[in-house]
Amino acid sequence: MTLREREQTIRQQIITLLSEEAYGCRDLSRILRIPIKEVPEHLAHVARSLSPHKRKLITLPYSCMICGYPFRDRKRFTRPSRCPRCRGQHIEEPRFQVT
Repeated sequence: MTLREREQTIRQQIITLLSEEAYGCRDLSRILRIPIKEVPEHLAHVARSLSPHKRKLITLPYSCMICGYPFRDRKRFTRPSRCPRCRGQHIEEPRFQVT
């Protein structure tokens, strides 16, 4: 992490990272050294703050690892507890990117 990136807020760092590449919550947690439970809250705020700048937070959705069900219509950034189709609990995390 460069000196300039350390001077940015966590949300500014998230925007910078997601502008370069798609990352999941676990990746962002590890890179930014913040608890994984804080990442969805930051992502929700980032999504709201990008709209005045004509930018978007793109979500490559959660998906079930058992039956492949994609959670396309999910608006929340938190992890679903189980799949509505097969009731499986093995859910692949989404990836996020700023465009």
